[in-house]
Amino acid sequence: MHPDDRSSYDVALRPARESAFEPGEFVGQESFMRASEIRTLACQAGIAASVSVLDLCCGIAGPGRFITREFGCSYLGVDASASAIDIARERAGDLPCRFELSRLPPLPDGPFDVVLLLETMLAFREKEPLLTEIVRVLATGGRFAFTMEEGLPLTDAEREQMPGADTVWLTPLEEMVAMLARVGLVVRWQADHSDLHRASADALRAAFAADAEAIAAQIGRRALDDLLVSHRLWSDWMRDGRVRKLAVVAEST
Repeated sequence: MHPDDRSSYDVALRPARESAFEPGEFVGQESFMRASEIRTLACQAGIAASVSVLDLCCGIAGPGRFITREFGCSYLGVDASASAIDIARERAGDLPCRFELSRLPPLPDGPFDVVLLLETMLAFREKEPLLTEIVRVLATGGRFAFTMEEGLPLTDAEREQMPGADTVWLTPLEEMVAMLARVGLVVRWQADHSDLHRASADALRAAFAADAEAIAAQIGRRALDDLLVSHRLWSDWMRDGRVRKLAVVAEST
């Protein structure tokens, strides 16, 4: 399978993802977030009609399309996966969404009123250069709305357990707040969604296991096993307090 073949994963996993979330909570997201969480974060970030939004690492842009439809904002989604961007463009239909294929950083030139980074902060080992770029493209008084996996860096033993550990870089909250302050961002709102995301991880894992034969036929048994292992680990770590899932809005000063 081609490493950028997001279409196969989307087709294989979508039925299980739809069944794992309560009615109205699945909007095409590829993460543990519920639609209600996405809506709350958008409201806290001040997203509304005429507000310009830059969505980083948007993937197939389920949350981005949902936000555009709900709030009527001006939306630009950016991702490094060509197949994800193709899916996002196709599914946007008549929505006023734009998409660009790009590796980050650098970011598209702004200014933007809001920059989003949902469920992908952990993929950036060096976070401060990204935050510096975010401030560069934010309008005065602009908001950075993001989610993060809060905790100490993984140990060597934990990295051996976690599939794709090269994209799992945890950050303690105090370290993140300090980095935000250094680049000119002040936290205005935060919420702990650890319990909700643990429930999502458990529901998704159960749905993937229930549909295992069909999923493995499309993406391979190894990829399915990695999904099951990673969802179990995230659930265990959130249950034990090893990791917290936080939603944050920080404002440019």
